[in-house]
Amino acid sequence: MTKLVAASPFRTREEREREREEKREAVLLAAVRMFNARGYHATSLDDVAASLGISKPTIYHYLGNKEQVLVECVNRGLAMLRTAADEAADASGTGFDRLRAFLCRYAQINMDDFGRCVILTNDEVLSMDSATRFRARKREIDAVVRALIAEGIADGSIAPVDVRFASFALAGALNWPARWHDPDGTLTPEQVAEKLVDVVMNGMAPR
Repeated sequence: MTKLVAASPFRTREEREREREEKREAVLLAAVRMFNARGYHATSLDDVAASLGISKPTIYHYLGNKEQVLVECVNRGLAMLRTAADEAADASGTGFDRLRAFLCRYAQINMDDFGRCVILTNDEVLSMDSATRFRARKREIDAVVRALIAEGIADGSIAPVDVRFASFALAGALNWPARWHDPDGTLTPEQVAEKLVDVVMNGMAPR
């Protein structure tokens, strides 16, 4: 006689962990979009909680206090930028080609919710420790950009330029879409990135 085994009404540990991560991600996404739209000071965790139909203690449970939520948002964006920088540094091709590939990805990330948060966040809203780590991680990305420029100058694919000045100029130009790009507009982030990078890189091509 076959023994029937009833399905357990209880979730497995893997299911509970997956559900927790999905809920945490939903809270994080709601928060970053509100920070970007309203600004950090004008956004409260009550606002974020209300947008999801949950209580504020639920946000504390998944992410912590308001600054911890912001830090998680900017860290997500910074991690995306660092990954793109590392991939460009390890790629083949001339310095110009690798720099161009990274800048296209850099601009696209800055139009993403979390990359946009990196650009729109002023470090003075963070605690001293968080602000120090925030600035350090941004300097790491800038160092990769400078290295790519220097390598392009060395291999002749980039005109001799002031590396530090060029890095600042590139970042300044490619950070702006985070402030003005409309996700519902006619141009996709990829199209905006291509157009901007074409413009800024033309000034660095060998004469």
